[in-house]
Amino acid sequence: MTDTQMLDHDNVLERAAAWKAEGGDVALATVVTTWGSSPRPVGSQLAIRGDGSFVGSVSGGCIEGAVITEAMNVMQDGSTKVLDFGVTDEMAWEVGLACGGKISVFVEHLD
Repeated sequence: MTDTQMLDHDNVLERAAAWKAEGGDVALATVVTTWGSSPRPVGSQLAIRGDGSFVGSVSGGCIEGAVITEAMNVMQDGSTKVLDFGVTDEMAWEVGLACGGKISVFVEHLD
């Protein structure tokens, strides 16, 4: 099983620490607020390595792809970001928030 296939959400911080110890760039994304239906609860995390590998989950669908893209930017410029996602019921399935809902995700570069 590769790192990108790992779904064990309990090992996100351990994996991020291991990647950092190996000397690579690492970003951490954390769900900080939710409203309505969301696939993952507050506190869910996704660790992203500089080569695009990741472990964990903050949502799924298009949102996770957008979070990974922003994490790559955060690793390059050292900034932090809060990403807000929200959709109407009509667009919910398209972006991966099955019942509408909103989530905010904090993305940070691990130094």
